[in-house]
Amino acid sequence: MKDLIKRTIVGSRLLQAAGRLRGPSAAILMYHSVMEDPGSQEAYLGEIILSQKVFRQQIELLARRFRPTSLDQVERFINGKAEIPDRAVVVTFDDGYTDNYEIAAPVLNELGVPATFYATVECVDRRMLPWPARLRFCFRKTKQKRWTDSSGKVWPLSNKPEREGAFLRACDECCQLTGAVQEKYVASVANELDNQVPVDSGALMMNYDQMRALVRQGHIVGSHTLTHPNMAYVNSDVARHEMIESKRRLEQELGNPVLHFAYPCPALSPHWTEGTVAASREIGYATAVTTNGGLARQGDDTLRLKRIGSRETVEALQWSLECAFAGHLR
Repeated sequence: MKDLIKRTIVGSRLLQAAGRLRGPSAAILMYHSVMEDPGSQEAYLGEIILSQKVFRQQIELLARRFRPTSLDQVERFINGKAEIPDRAVVVTFDDGYTDNYEIAAPVLNELGVPATFYATVECVDRRMLPWPARLRFCFRKTKQKRWTDSSGKVWPLSNKPEREGAFLRACDECCQLTGAVQEKYVASVANELDNQVPVDSGALMMNYDQMRALVRQGHIVGSHTLTHPNMAYVNSDVARHEMIESKRRLEQELGNPVLHFAYPCPALSPHWTEGTVAASREIGYATAVTTNGGLARQGDDTLRLKRIGSRETVEALQWSLECAFAGHLR
């Protein structure tokens, strides 16, 4: 019944009319992974994988009912230097998985939809998954019955909900670490759970040749830090290093300026601060996207842009976008 009501409201175009009264804005969508068979890598990526079939349906919806726009254009619009079309949408991908290039990009190219891909640079360099994916694998595949966190609390692991709770606790701890300390933490969890992450799992990450191809195809590649920490929970020097070095490394490989940044949101809240916003501006980023929900409007700070998360179905995505443009984020 609820779905029928939603379809009726969307079909009536009432939400579209309400959106036009609110003036120009852009919805920045956040995706992570697209696969033909999401279940094949669920142990690593969990629920952030969207099926290829649903992704195509969603991009077809964007091309048909909305106005796909580049992040560069939206940045100029926010700063009063350009216009954007009514019902503008921007597609973004976080982390830098190879399926972004192999599966998502062909759909985007076919339908003429530009996108921005944010790479976790050290994971690309070292051919390894971001730490949340590696921890998820350890907890989902372990045969151990308990795990002890850094405070000494013992977490039971007898069933899926218990393992998920322990995994989230491990994320809370690991998101505050970077570099060698972060890797040491992941290794200690893997050892305690007696569950080492397969070396070949790094093949799930994009390489620089694929990123260069995306740029040639008209897409944007941006930074998602070096090691995927929560930038609000590391000290300011470490946060600056994550921003500066990821930008430098990408520019070295891609041969063009890297102007766009995405805050990782692996665990805990907030995932950005006034200090990180100031640092990103000083370092030379033109935009930084968050996982805070909402639209991008003229006059917004381009270094704390809001996004809308992906949805599991095309109907849910359309409802979310229509509500957002009408001023009722869902």
